[in-house]
Amino acid sequence: QVQLVESGGGLVQAGGSLRLSCTASGRTFSDYHMGWFRQAPGKDREFVTAISASGTTTYYSRAVKGRVTISRDNTKNTVYLQMNSLKPEDTAVYYCAADLTYVAGTYALPAQYDYWGQGTQVTVSS
Repeated sequence: QVQLVESGGGLVQAGGSLRLSCTASGRTFSDYHMGWFRQAPGKDREFVTAISASGTTTYYSRAVKGRVTISRDNTKNTVYLQMNSLKPEDTAVYYCAADLTYVAGTYALPAQYDYWGQGTQVTVSS
């Protein structure tokens, strides 16, 4: 079992920045990949970014590439999502997720992830 707790969401003006955190417990954090997804009202859950277990490899969606950075601190069991130049279309509930059974090329698929956090709301005003 893995428990994930997100924090750092909130209301920000367009062009602003936020940093989300996700702290994990229950399994050895450095053993598994992590991802961030988001879901806006009425839309499907959407891949944002992912990071390998060691932190050496990262993946980004086209929608956020260049504006978002994922990182992790395996000594703190925490993954971070730094978001800059936020846009109103970034408004969503953001979820972190743990992938304990990594399969190459599946990092963007929600079904690949085994555990999810409760989500944190990010609202970007225009």
